[in-house]
Amino acid sequence: MPLISKKGNAMPESPIRKLVPYAENAYKQGKTVYHLNIGQPDIKTPQLALDAISVHSLTTIAYTRSEGSEAYRTKIATYYSKHDIHVKHDDIIVTTGGSEALLFTFGTIMDVGDEVIIPEPFYANYNGFSVASGVHVVPVISKIEDNFALPPIEEFEKLITPKTKAILICNPGNPTGYIYSKEEIRKLAAIVKKHDLFLISDEVYREFAYDGVKHYSILQEESLADNAIIIDSVSKRYSMCGARIGCLVSKNKDVIKTALKFAQARLSPPTLAQIASEAALETPQSYFDEVIEEYVKRRNILIEELQKIDGVKVAKPKGAFYCIVELPVTNADNFAKWLLESFDIDGETIMVAPAAGFYSTPGVGLNQIRIAYVLNTESLKKAINILKEALKVYKD
Repeated sequence: MPLISKKGNAMPESPIRKLVPYAENAYKQGKTVYHLNIGQPDIKTPQLALDAISVHSLTTIAYTRSEGSEAYRTKIATYYSKHDIHVKHDDIIVTTGGSEALLFTFGTIMDVGDEVIIPEPFYANYNGFSVASGVHVVPVISKIEDNFALPPIEEFEKLITPKTKAILICNPGNPTGYIYSKEEIRKLAAIVKKHDLFLISDEVYREFAYDGVKHYSILQEESLADNAIIIDSVSKRYSMCGARIGCLVSKNKDVIKTALKFAQARLSPPTLAQIASEAALETPQSYFDEVIEEYVKRRNILIEELQKIDGVKVAKPKGAFYCIVELPVTNADNFAKWLLESFDIDGETIMVAPAAGFYSTPGVGLNQIRIAYVLNTESLKKAINILKEALKVYKD
């Protein structure tokens, strides 16, 4: 029998999606499953984005330019200017989701065997993208006890080698909800300038900042023009996960020129989805105000209820809509399967994401889960009650 590649065998399963068969079996048993495992917002997509698809005048759904339509990129640049990020349309490549933007970035700036430093826990698919690109993740651990703040810069410097090509952050963070301060961004800026590295910032949750905290982008640091690469997406901002539209943004012309070759190889981003995404840029601020108010309400309920559970530790997120929760269990993976297979309250159970997959350091995060607070408040309360009652009877 022909053999699968070493790369294919090394590709990690998604900790977010790998338990889907267990959830499907729970459905077959007639159970209700509250999904705390995946960042699929229940917030409605802006109507003007939906209308743009239904009223378009296209007679042929043709390719767009490989870098995305100029009209859309120009409007993206205008959107950024409102956030004090000053770029031009030709600093932007439209991609099939933020995932493709990150793959293009890895291919553009790193060769096989090169290294990228990432504070962990981090978005689980960074592991997959790294394996697919032949790149090694070098983790620097942030801790729940410190609310997942940026580790000391000295910890980054210890890890830099001739193979190091970039530092990658997610800001606001998935899975922690942590937002890096202006001072932390400037510390990172100093280290990448000192060592001639790239700083990649996944900023797809830019709008989701709470408690008066302001998001600070790496492209607000003018000294980083040659070093900064932003990964972005419409998925969470406009509750358009299925549109699969993102972008790569950099003022470094060599980065854009090279990334464009990867974009040309896959031809073009989706045409109809770009039409919807361009329309979404006209979404009024009132939409975001209401969404943020809703997420703050959900976060407060979640944290308040989790803190009432014996043996549970949780860091309070300042952005995005995730948090890492430490449980009084040995193996959260086994616990998550047990919840779906063997536990329910009146026919209801929950699905969570084991957090070990959000680390690259072996053995770290085994007793942690990621919770996405994308459920309405009533469902969220039910879900946390199920977690509380499950922990009372669960045996490792």
